[in-house]
Amino acid sequence: MNIVFFALVVIGFVVAAVRQATWTPPEDAKDPTPPMEALGTGIVDSAESAVTLAIGLVGVMALFLGLMKVAEQGGLMRVVAKALRPVLVRLFPEVPPQHPAMGSIIMNLSANILGLGNAATPFGIRAMQQLDQLNPHKGTATNAMALFLAMNTSSVTLLPTGVIALRASAGSEDPAGIVPTTLAATIISTTVAITMAKLLQRYWAAPAPDPAPAAADAPAAGAAPAGNGDPILTSFGGDGGELPEDPGSYPLWVSLLIFAGVAALIPLTVVYGREIAPWIIPGLVVLLLGYGAMARVRVYEVFVEGAKDGFNVALRIIPYLVAILVAVGMLRDSGALELLIDPLSRVTSTFGLPGDALPMALLRPLSGSGAYGVLASIIQDPGVGPDSYTGYLVSTFQGSTETTFYVLAVYFGAVAIRRIRHALAAALCADAAGIAGAVAVTSYLYG
Repeated sequence: MNIVFFALVVIGFVVAAVRQATWTPPEDAKDPTPPMEALGTGIVDSAESAVTLAIGLVGVMALFLGLMKVAEQGGLMRVVAKALRPVLVRLFPEVPPQHPAMGSIIMNLSANILGLGNAATPFGIRAMQQLDQLNPHKGTATNAMALFLAMNTSSVTLLPTGVIALRASAGSEDPAGIVPTTLAATIISTTVAITMAKLLQRYWAAPAPDPAPAAADAPAAGAAPAGNGDPILTSFGGDGGELPEDPGSYPLWVSLLIFAGVAALIPLTVVYGREIAPWIIPGLVVLLLGYGAMARVRVYEVFVEGAKDGFNVALRIIPYLVAILVAVGMLRDSGALELLIDPLSRVTSTFGLPGDALPMALLRPLSGSGAYGVLASIIQDPGVGPDSYTGYLVSTFQGSTETTFYVLAVYFGAVAIRRIRHALAAALCADAAGIAGAVAVTSYLYG
């Protein structure tokens, strides 16, 4: 992200400098603004709008994280995990069903499904560490590692709460309108992720094991990882690295019934998406609080605790929003973005991907904070807005694709994987499928 940020700033400055050097005031303009002056004004305006956006986000983020905290305390994530296990043990035949890695994989995907990205990361890192216990080729990704990473970058998402909150803060009249588009796009991308990982593993054979001897204190296969104070896990919000136990599983027929119900939501939400959307936020408030009350959760106290986290998250993202919105603003106000996007948009617009949405599609696999800033910039633009076709489309991109290179670096870096084999190819195929699916579904509903 350092390179991306600096490159955006430098490109914006250089293009504005060239335009300034060759600028002549238009004859028909009453008070023409030189390119470099316009760039300076845009920098200040972008910084101010970033803070305004973040302050407006505080209340909505607190609401949604409070609701999700109640659901989490009530055991909703464990219910999802128990439904996933019978399917995942068949997708990961290399992992023994009772190995700790299977439990971590299940909990990671469950958190992603519910939109709990902060909770998903420590589970994902722990899953990679436990999968590495089964790895006979240290430093090389196994088939299970590659499949897990591809699924992680494309995970089915039922509740893209962060994007809904951002849309609400931007003044959307239909902030939850992306729930049906995100669900459909993520099911498509996850299907492609699994398919490509299984197909590509045949063409990336694992090399011979590294000659380096195993560490004397390396844990045996099947053993739980030693120590709960993993600094990597702790840095991502784990409670001292302490992770919940594996919740077990439902019978296979129960899992299949649940998956059939989720699959049935796709045509339902696509056909009746406009009618369903106004009910989503009020329904979520009642259902999640009701679920917590039935599980004997002290809903008020737990909601307030989660809302505090939402307040802190909204404040923590201010520096990131300032950095990205200023960089993107420089690129836009200098005219560099127009030079890049115009030729590409002539091709992509014929497929339902307008030029305004292209920066989001290109940046999303590279940087989560960068894509978030671009999303905020687009839906705050008075010429676009959150409820236009482009606004729905970029919001769906944010909810249905992942920061692939970041996830790859963090997850594989945690276990010193140097040879990633087909993991990146499968993940990028899933990203492309997610973008294509988002365009198709959003075009149908809001085009």
